Amino acid sequence: MSCLHYNGNDLYIENVSLKDVAEEFGTPCYIYSRAAIETNWQAFNDAFSGIPHRICYAVKANSNLAILNVLAKLNSGFDIVSLGELERVLAAGGDPQKIVFSGVGKKQIEIERAIEKNIYCFNVESEPELERMQQIASSLNATVNIALRINPNINPHTHSHITTGLNESKFGIDINDIIPLAKRISTLPSLKLIGIASHIGSQIVHLDPFLQVIDRLLMTYNQLSELGIRPSHINIGGGLGITYHDEHPPGIREYAHALQEKIKKQNIEIIIEPGRAIVGNAGVLLSRIEYLKHTQHKNFAIIDAGMNDLLRPALYDAWQNILPVQLRNTEKKRYDIAGPVCESSDFLGKDRDLALNSGDLLAIDSSGAYGFSMSSNYNSRCRSPEILVDGTHASLIRRRESIEELFSSEIMLDTVQY
Repeated sequence: MSCLHYNGNDLYIENVSLKDVAEEFGTPCYIYSRAAIETNWQAFNDAFSGIPHRICYAVKANSNLAILNVLAKLNSGFDIVSLGELERVLAAGGDPQKIVFSGVGKKQIEIERAIEKNIYCFNVESEPELERMQQIASSLNATVNIALRINPNINPHTHSHITTGLNESKFGIDINDIIPLAKRISTLPSLKLIGIASHIGSQIVHLDPFLQVIDRLLMTYNQLSELGIRPSHINIGGGLGITYHDEHPPGIREYAHALQEKIKKQNIEIIIEPGRAIVGNAGVLLSRIEYLKHTQHKNFAIIDAGMNDLLRPALYDAWQNILPVQLRNTEKKRYDIAGPVCESSDFLGKDRDLALNSGDLLAIDSSGAYGFSMSSNYNSRCRSPEILVDGTHASLIRRRESIEELFSSEIMLDTVQY
């Protein structure tokens, strides 16, 4: 559900006018609702209260320190995929013993640092990674908790770019290889198998793929138990979808109830790794119209936010609702909402019926996940500021980049004389 609402003709997030945010912080900018983030996380925690569980927020969805700190204060766990995300969680006050480290390409330095900080668990995604983990743990005289991430070959029926559980995917270990690897781990003194895991994709809007995954995880768990190997947790991953347009994903309680019905007979902890479902609908991208361009074929609203600010429409052909910050009673026209980046793929929305004037503000809704975290400096554009709204107060949680910062780490060489 969107965190936006109209008060008269003006668009608000919580009790803050987006017009006031634009005046104070400029555009484009990202704005998040603290109440929405907390409510969404708590909904997951409450829904799974009937069984042992950990809610590990997927940091890749939105990694701003202030947002991570909000979640850390709720005693959230964290799912990370890089050294940078590890350091962000630690800087934000996250508990290392609530961190799960996923990802297919963990570097030695990343593994060493995570072991040093005594994180809860690594999700191991291949046999070569298992070998590296054993070598590093042994060299550090450490015993490391690991879970084996299973690739269950299940189609989540989402966009191909965010499908991660099919045989052709780079993620996870073939389910037929899990038992031999588990037997091998039992002979390795530096590794302790405490879980099995899976994650099949993102923006999943049907329950059936989740139920198929947990069936296969439970099947593997039972096979391991028969061998005397008893993992302490099952990690179902994340991926629960949100409503951007006309999707109808299961509610958090419906999702949790269906999973609990499968697992409640087992004396085992479940780990869930939601990201988008916590922050997606809790954020918006605010932008201003620079020009209204009318041609014989199309009407364009050229705005000051582009694909470098919000990549999802260009990358996934994603649809996100676009709302005027101030409603007008004038005639609506059909517009493509395009950005300033020099690419034909630079659009935020197509064929939107809106009543607009040049200079108007537009809010691209449900931009809290994979918005800023995927943004870039393409076309040497400065990344946007981020603002966190709490009731009637709007706080800057990331300042806008300056032009000087764009090239502050670059080095010009003296001209070579020949």
